Amino acid sequence: MSKLVKVAVTGAAGQIGYALLFRLASGEAFGPDTRVALHLLEVTPVLKALEGVAMELEDCAFPLLDHVVMSDDARVAFDGVNWALLVGAKPRGQGMERGDLIRENGPIFVAQGQALSKAANDLQVLVVGNPANTNALIAANNAGGVPMERFMAMTRLDQNRAYAQLANKAGVTVNEVSNVTIWGNHSATQYPDAENAKINGRPAYEVINDQAWLRDEFISTVQKRGAVVIATRGHSSAASAANAIINHVQSMVNKTPEGNWFSAAVLSDGSYGVDKGLISSFPIVSDGQGAYQIVQGLLLSDWAKQKIEASVQELREEKSVVADLLKS
Repeated sequence: MSKLVKVAVTGAAGQIGYALLFRLASGEAFGPDTRVALHLLEVTPVLKALEGVAMELEDCAFPLLDHVVMSDDARVAFDGVNWALLVGAKPRGQGMERGDLIRENGPIFVAQGQALSKAANDLQVLVVGNPANTNALIAANNAGGVPMERFMAMTRLDQNRAYAQLANKAGVTVNEVSNVTIWGNHSATQYPDAENAKINGRPAYEVINDQAWLRDEFISTVQKRGAVVIATRGHSSAASAANAIINHVQSMVNKTPEGNWFSAAVLSDGSYGVDKGLISSFPIVSDGQGAYQIVQGLLLSDWAKQKIEASVQELREEKSVVADLLKS
């Protein structure tokens, strides 16, 4: 147990944080031979609640939990961390437009990006707080010395939702579904791609002989699932979001199996016509050592390309809203 990974979590006392921290401390994300140090960041009024969470972590007596740091200062919380899970963000208020939310969260991610310059050289960043893609872009543009390729926004929850919908429709388990991609923005414009998905190794479009469902209900269900959860549960997705964070980390610290891929919003290199410099969701593979590649050569129908373009256009518009927060 000589290896130690330092993991920063922002918004650590929130619902997602509460569902996430104990799983990180258990070793589920990084494996049974890696000790975990948790660096927890919260706003000052919530520090007392965070102390209670830390007490619970201590009471669990996790063998792999090395130590816990708590702070309301990002420079302290991010000092020397290998992973930064940026969960905390200002939620969308009643009557607030998406552009307003972007502007409200922008300064938070400017400051956090700047503080990440104190992280370890092998830093990996996953932005979860919405609007995740553009928040990640802001942080990446303000993190001096940290390669922009190290910043990702989470679309793994959307991928998991798509897996579940395809499995339910096909009458199989999620274990038999693979190669689902989320393209574009983590928003209602995202494109869940079933054209390249497989069920038991066969194209999903062959197994599910219902193109109308695949092009309509499947996509809208995945796009709107978060809003439906809020309307039904009375709160936003927390346990499923935490689970997706764990899944993302697992996929990055382990080599992707041959022939498969997973979804994450990463810095575009121009692949599939997505503007260079945008943080957009793609199918990616990991080498298990912190590096990844965008999967190339996937066939997309003209209809699918239009869906992707609509989501990318939203990313362009969001970028223009925060242009003054991006370093040239």
